[in-house]
Amino acid sequence: MSATKAGRPGRARKAGQASRAGETGESSKAGEAGDERAAPRPGLRSRPARACLPPPVRRRTGDRAGGDRSGPWPYLLVAPAVIGMLYLLLYPLARAVLISLQDFRLRELIAGDADFAGLDNYRTLLTDPRFWTVVRRTFLFMTVNVVLIMVIALLVALMAERLGKAWRTVVLSSLVLAWAMPVVAATTVFQWLFHSEFGVVNWALTSLGAESFERYPWFADGTAAFAILVTLVVWQSVPFAAITLYSALTTVPAELHESARIDGAGGLRVLRSVTFPMIRPIVMLVLCLEVIWTFKAFVQIWVMTKGGPGDATTILPVYAVQTALSGQRYDLGSAASMITVVLMSGVLVLYFRQMFRQENES
Repeated sequence: MSATKAGRPGRARKAGQASRAGETGESSKAGEAGDERAAPRPGLRSRPARACLPPPVRRRTGDRAGGDRSGPWPYLLVAPAVIGMLYLLLYPLARAVLISLQDFRLRELIAGDADFAGLDNYRTLLTDPRFWTVVRRTFLFMTVNVVLIMVIALLVALMAERLGKAWRTVVLSSLVLAWAMPVVAATTVFQWLFHSEFGVVNWALTSLGAESFERYPWFADGTAAFAILVTLVVWQSVPFAAITLYSALTTVPAELHESARIDGAGGLRVLRSVTFPMIRPIVMLVLCLEVIWTFKAFVQIWVMTKGGPGDATTILPVYAVQTALSGQRYDLGSAASMITVVLMSGVLVLYFRQMFRQENES
């Protein structure tokens, strides 16, 4: 009985060893089979494993890189405005350039054929003493107007900034109403004001004791007519400049003004060192616009004096119209207009150079 008990553990150990040996053999066989399956077969290419990538995004036909799906519709909608602008702006300019290079008078205007003259028209203008007198008067007229406009507009803008809400509204509303008045209507009102017999100005001066101004012919005196035109142009141009400069002043931080006053700077020093550098780009823009607008002032002069008395109020645009209409020299009038365009383009070039310089510095 003890022998049977003693023999059972030995058999159990032998059975365990045999089972472990069988498992080891099976695992080795399975490993060898797996190695055989993993090993590439001769004559077959191994395929790389596919990575888990997101599904490709399919775009619709006609989509661009920027996602613009509107197609040509925006361009078709803008095309009428562009074509109209080209026709109304570029075509007259090209036509004026062509006429300035031709011998174009009343006969050519009716018949339709004109001979090519080259630069003869420009040569005729540049050798005319009256033309250079008109050019000098044009620059004088422009300088006086622009200086007065910028100074008065800046003062009005500074005043509006310091007023209360109610008075600021009154001032800005008055500027807008003055700016909205048509040019011809304002010119007619100034004609009535300075009328020799029924004008308010003569009546007011006579009532104040200036008897010499009774029935004074303002428009018969060249200097007086020039001064009236300057007053009219300044009165019409100050509202736009003042409102634009006031808008620029509102963008200057109040902390800068307070810091400058704490450091002991006065009002003029704050304006010169703090305010003006901040609004300088807007000031330059308004300055260039006023130069262009006063340089080509035509309606006011033509309605009020037509360039008279004599040539006292004749500037380049008026001279071009006078030359074209009085002597039917449309070629010389076009040449004078082209010279005016070139001079105004020079102002724009100076402005853009200044603007790009400021952008590079910033």
